[in-house]
Amino acid sequence: MGVVGEVLIGAVVLVGLFGVVVQVLPGGLLVAGAVIAWGAITGGPAGWTVVAVAVLATGLAAVGKYLLAGRHLQRKGVPSSTLVWGGLLGVVGFFVVPVVGLPLGFVVGTYVAERVRQREHAPAWKATVAALQATGVTILVELAGALVATAAWGVGLAVT
Repeated sequence: MGVVGEVLIGAVVLVGLFGVVVQVLPGGLLVAGAVIAWGAITGGPAGWTVVAVAVLATGLAAVGKYLLAGRHLQRKGVPSSTLVWGGLLGVVGFFVVPVVGLPLGFVVGTYVAERVRQREHAPAWKATVAALQATGVTILVELAGALVATAAWGVGLAVT
């Protein structure tokens, strides 16, 4: 792969890392896809090792983020139905208020669902904070997986 191709792969990786943090793009998948493309085009032991590391890191992060977030929410007593309502309002918010609508809708939806369920402000707000903490956990876990894939790509670039 030439320098232009590697720069393009690097640009997609950067966009993917940004997408992981901002949660507007499927960042982990963009990083993995770019690194896998580089590894497949480069080939050889180094290329395919990078592909294996990227797939493994991204896959483990994808599973791990849901397990950790789910465990956190379960410990805090937040039911899945509350998250469904938060997610639905987040999707609506994404289209109504560009950029900030998704997180804003998620917070409002989670709070309203818990307020209706519990009929009090304090427990509803605690559930909303727990949902935001779980969201932060998912971002960190996905970012860790994407960074491992990025590091593997960097090592692959240095070796080839």
